[in-house]
Amino acid sequence: QVHLVESGGGLVQPGGSLRLSCAASGFTFSRSVMSWYRQAPGKERELVTSFTSAGGNPTTGRFTISGDNAKKTVYLQMNSLKPEDTAVYYCNARLWNGARYVDYWGQGTQVTVSS
Repeated sequence: QVHLVESGGGLVQPGGSLRLSCAASGFTFSRSVMSWYRQAPGKERELVTSFTSAGGNPTTGRFTISGDNAKKTVYLQMNSLKPEDTAVYYCNARLWNGARYVDYWGQGTQVTVSS
């Protein structure tokens, strides 16, 4: 059974940094596409960045995604945070089930950027 558990959210001042973690279990981590999404109040969920064991495009502006295959954990390092980064951040795993890709989600972690 796939489980994704996010942690590391909280309240941070503008200009600050946070590192989110997503602990994964129940699937082959190194064969997955791992992503971070976020959803701000009143807005649709949006992709922040993605990561695979083959690399890809881990850095999107101020945010960097990385993974630790041994710990089955993916991280999102967020720097120079702005109030508009306030959102619930979700970890996503996209897995191939032999016929199609299936998305799995964590419960989300709240990030609030405010002075």
